[in-house]
Order: sequence, then C-alpha cells, then structure tokens
Amino acid sequence: MIIPVILAGGSGTRLWPLSRKLRPKQLIDLLDDRTMLQNTLLRLQGAKDMAPPLVLCNDDHRFMVAEQLRSIGTEPEAIILEPVGRNTAPALAVAALKAVAEGADPVLLILPADHFIRDLDLFHQTLAAGAELVERGYLITFGIVPTSPETGYGYIKKGKLIGPENAIAATDIEKFVEKPTLPTAKQYLQSGNYCWNSGMFMFKALQVLSELEKFNPAIVKACRRALAEGVFDLDFLRLDHDSFAACPSDSIDYAVMEKTDRGAMLMFQAGWDDVGSWEALWQVGAKDKSGNITHGDVLTHDVADSYINAGSRLVAAVGLQNHVVVETPDAVMISPRNRAQDVKHLVEKLKAAGREEVNAHRKHYRPWGWTLRLVDMAGYRVNQIRLRPGKSITLQKHRDRAEHWIVAEGTARVTRGSEQLTLQADESTYITRGMEHRLENPGEAPLVIIEVQTGEFMEEDIERLNGDG
Repeated sequence: MIIPVILAGGSGTRLWPLSRKLRPKQLIDLLDDRTMLQNTLLRLQGAKDMAPPLVLCNDDHRFMVAEQLRSIGTEPEAIILEPVGRNTAPALAVAALKAVAEGADPVLLILPADHFIRDLDLFHQTLAAGAELVERGYLITFGIVPTSPETGYGYIKKGKLIGPENAIAATDIEKFVEKPTLPTAKQYLQSGNYCWNSGMFMFKALQVLSELEKFNPAIVKACRRALAEGVFDLDFLRLDHDSFAACPSDSIDYAVMEKTDRGAMLMFQAGWDDVGSWEALWQVGAKDKSGNITHGDVLTHDVADSYINAGSRLVAAVGLQNHVVVETPDAVMISPRNRAQDVKHLVEKLKAAGREEVNAHRKHYRPWGWTLRLVDMAGYRVNQIRLRPGKSITLQKHRDRAEHWIVAEGTARVTRGSEQLTLQADESTYITRGMEHRLENPGEAPLVIIEVQTGEFMEEDIERLNGDG
C-alpha cells in the first residue's frame, strides 16, 4: 500500500496577483478547470496500490483544501493542519507517525501540491519503479532530468547506477548542491551528471522515522508530541501549536537525504515543471496559433507569444509581444515575459506598504461557501454571500456594525435575536448592532445574499458564539 502525502502548505506569491498569501498557487486553477492541488490528486488515478491521501496544509487554507477535495470526490485519510511552517522534515515526520499509528508500515509518496506533470503513463511507471526500490530498502528522491540550465532549482549529482540501466534508471546520490549560477548550471547540463531536485520522495514510513531519529531526533520528538496532543476540529486534525512550534525547522533533504547511506535517485522524465513563474506557466500551457494563452474575457489584436488572464472584466490588448497581463478585481499586473520573475519586487513593495492585496483576494472562502467584497468604503461595505445547501454561518454578534441582508437567490432561514425568519428572493431583514444572528440555507439550491454593512469593520468585532464560521 502506498499512502500519498500531499504537501499543500506554503503561501507563495511568485504568481501574484492571482497567487496570494491566503490563496496560493496550489489552490488556484492555473492550467485548466482544476486547481494544482486537485490535479496532484487526480493524476494518481490509475497508479497501483494507492491509498487515500494524507494532506498537510496551513490553518489559513483549511476550508479551501477541504472543499477542493470534496468537489473531486476525494476522501482523505486526514487533513492535518500545521499551526506554523517548519519545512518539509517535520511535515513528513508527522505524516509518517500518523501512518504507523495503527501498526502498519506503508510506503509514503511525498508530493508537493503545486507541480505540473505532462506524461501520466510515464509518471505511473516511475512510481512503480520507485516502489520496487523502496521495498529493497532505499529512500527515493525523484531527480528531474534537466532540459535547460535552470538557476532556480537545487541539483543532485548522480552516483553509481543501481541495477540495470533502463528507461527509468536509478543511481546512488553523490551529493546535493544548492541553486547554481548560470555558468555552473550550464556545466551541470552539459556534463549529464546532474538532475533537478524535484522535492518528491518515496520511502517506508518506519525507515524514514528511523533515519530521522538517527540524524535529528528532536524533530521526531516534537512531532510525536504535536500529534499526540493534537485535536480533531470539524474535518481536520489540528496539531498542537506549542509542540509543533518548538520543532526544529529543516528540509527532508538536509535532515535525512544528504546524510543517509540508503538514499537513491530515480530519473524522472515525465514532463515536470513546478510552475514557479508566469513565464513557466506560459511555457507549459496550451497556446493558440499566435502563441498566446488567454483566460477569461480577453480581446486581442496583433498580439503574440503572450499570457493574458482576465479575472473579472474584459481585458483588451493591441500590439503586445512576449508579455504577461494578469487582471483580478483589485489589481492588474503587466510585465514582459522575460521579467516575470521580478514580480517578487512588486510583492515586497506591497508588503512594505502594508497593502492587503498581497495577502487576500476580495473573495474569501469559508466552510459554508464564500463571501465576495463588492464595495469597501469608509463607514460601509457591500458583500455578496453564497451558502451551499444545508450550510449555515455560526451564531454571532457585532458590537460596532449593523447588517442589512437581501435575498438574491434561494431561501434563507435567519435567526435574529429570539426571532426566526424564513426569507425568499427579494425579501430582506436588518440586524442591529449587538444582536445575535445566524444565516442558514435550508434549501437544495445555493443561497445568495447581498449584505450591506455599516459601522466599523475590525475582525475583533465578530464575536462567534458557537464555533468557527
């Protein structure tokens, strides 16, 4: 049995303005109508001996992760919430401890949730080859056979060939090396002795725990305590905050793979990319006859070799070549393709200015649905609220704001103090400051509410009376 361990944490902003701290690239539909996380799970279909996955993610992303798994029919073994980021070694220690809790010793397949893989048949063949090596006692890392002198990846130098050379070769690991300069990367490519470090691994759960105990026992000790003192919260396993925060931060590369004498590298040639920039997204995406990739309501004239993404309105472009244009409801980013990596400088400036656009979109996902900020002015806001059938917002009250709810679609059940109302489309109600209230969707269709808020809008003003929501 192979348990996929999906690393869905992180808050990357290299694909800003689509990717934000509270909705990073793994939770966005960048290449098709599925998100990167969903595609990571879906590409395991057809692979041999796959068990339900363990998914690790940030607390901030938990509701989006759960909803994205639900929408593709994936029932995870668990969704484990990391209270703070501690890199990959503690995350894998937690997964291994969880996997062996029932006395089993499964194979763990470690997959970041934000990768692109083109050739699924070869991907499955490579996984099967990895499983055979794991049964022989190896800890496997997947090395990407390089196609260009990339400076954004770490590299792994091949050692001696393990077994007969074939289409999916495996070698000992001679050494890991950091991200190189361009001249060094060119030398690596020319030599044929190096692979890109993919961040994908495969090993037996007990074996990786044994190696962690040998080289970094403090990680295993802290993770064992964080798991033992963790609590279930709705559909999530929430690790104990203090125990996990005390865990040393380290990658599995440094903590185990660079030290173990049982490491091996499997050659991976299935069309891999970590889609780390707008240029990379253009490279792997399906283009039209002019070399363009367009999403949304896009109109072009004399535009070639460009990436244009319209998120909320018409985007029209004339005479562009080799450019990236990305529009969201609250930001527009324009860059030459060969400068797309420099979006990080924009993000740094947004952070320095304390701008909310670096953290969140106007749409916020909740366990019951989502809210979309339509208007945000001093003293008042207008939101669209969408509740899934059978869902409700927790009972709550506000000290500093009042709310007016108008039903646009569906049926609403409203708790308003001691009163309970049922409202249909075009009906409304008013919630005064300090009044306990709850919104529910008792119907079989989505409920859409237009909410007008007046007053002051600090998060501390929301007093939830019976749970998260």
